[in-house]
Amino acid sequence: MSAVSGRILLSGIRFRGRHGVSAEERATGGSYSVDVDMACDLGPAIASDHVQDTVNYSQVYKLVMDIGRGRSFHLLEALAGTIASEILQRFPVRSVTVRVRKLHPPLDGIVEYAGVEVTRAREDDA
Repeated sequence: MSAVSGRILLSGIRFRGRHGVSAEERATGGSYSVDVDMACDLGPAIASDHVQDTVNYSQVYKLVMDIGRGRSFHLLEALAGTIASEILQRFPVRSVTVRVRKLHPPLDGIVEYAGVEVTRAREDDA
């Protein structure tokens, strides 16, 4: 089957993590939400209907949770960039966009979230 350009999406992956500029933020932890948008060839999966022919999003979910809960970053940029890099290394995607939101960040006011979005692509597809 010919290539079928498509996207695999995971939205609203939630976890508690220890990320932040201040030591207090990292010690206390906070709530985070992550979205992942992966561009890939869906042709093989469409033709076969087998999970081994696509990006298994349960494995992507586990990777996001392992990084988000198991590591500590000062910046959301570093957290999002690490997730994006690991996805590119481990899964057959052309590009990935990772959006990280720190829910109710410790600011002097009411803020739903602070966030960043990082997009990375394979160099050979540039």
